[in-house]
This record gives sequence, structure tokens and C-alpha cells, in this order.
Amino acid sequence: GGTVTREPGPVKGGKSVIAFIEDPDGYKFELIERGPTPEPLCQVMLRVGDLDRAIKFYEKAFGMELLRRKDNPQYKYTIAMMGYGPEDKNAVLELTYNYGVKEYDKGNAYAQIAIGTDDVYKTAEVVRQNGGQITREPGPLPGISTKITACTDPDGWKSVFVDNLDFLKELEE
Repeated sequence: GGTVTREPGPVKGGKSVIAFIEDPDGYKFELIERGPTPEPLCQVMLRVGDLDRAIKFYEKAFGMELLRRKDNPQYKYTIAMMGYGPEDKNAVLELTYNYGVKEYDKGNAYAQIAIGTDDVYKTAEVVRQNGGQITREPGPLPGISTKITACTDPDGWKSVFVDNLDFLKELEE
């Protein structure tokens, strides 16, 4: 039911092979060809208005590592790959800065990224100290005991941190 909006081919200015598809509701997805990995989900891309600010935030507040940064002046964008381990073994966060664009319309399709943590209370404090806004104070979800906290980054993208042990218990039920 979807439509291929870009046939498979090399990335502009790169070696990776990508394709774009659009689902029946109009949501766009990028397909990336890469070798076998333990994680089939490769990356989530967020567009940011200030790449240096975003890198610093995800390093300090989320504990991610800058895996690589690539500027592509011919096409007027720069990307930064952030993650908790190497790209070839883990899903990563791609932060994309398009030259001159400071703000993006978030629409109504994006909900959140969920990340596991050992302490939602400490995580909320670290996020707050590094410029994130807490949108749900840490604590258990009503009806279940899983503790979470939710926040937005300086560009307004929402993330939820879920207590690792509580989440595992929830899966056992």
C-alpha cells in the first residue's frame, strides 16, 4: 500500500544505499542498506536548529557518544550520529542540521523515543541540568508500577526514560 518516493541508490555525497517510501497515511520512511547487524532498526533522525547545542545536550543529558559528524556543504546539511555504541551494532540517533533552518514544524505524527535507564529520578535531574524540559515528573505510571520520566530536548523533540527493571517486570506479566 505504500509508494516508493526515491528508488534505491547511493546517498548524495556518500556510499550508503538508501531508498525512501511513503505509507498510505503520508508518513515518510528512509530505508538504509547495510550489512547484517544484531539490530534491524538502524537509526532515528531528528532535525535540529543548532547542531552543536544538540550534540552537547545528547552527550550530557542522555549519556550518548558522538560517533561521527559529517558536513555536506554541497547539499547544505551536516549530520551527527549519536549513540550508546557503534553504529554497526546499535540503533543510533541521527541529528541533522540543514543550513539556515533554526526551527521545524513537528506535526502530529511523532510521539517519542523511549530509552531505558537505571534511575528515572536521577535521569530527570541530569536532563533538567543540561537544558531539557521535564514534561512528566519521574514516578510510576498509573495502574502499573513502571517508573518513567518524559522530557523535551532544546529543539522540542520528546523522549521518555523507562526504568529498566520495571520494564522487564512489565514484560513478564
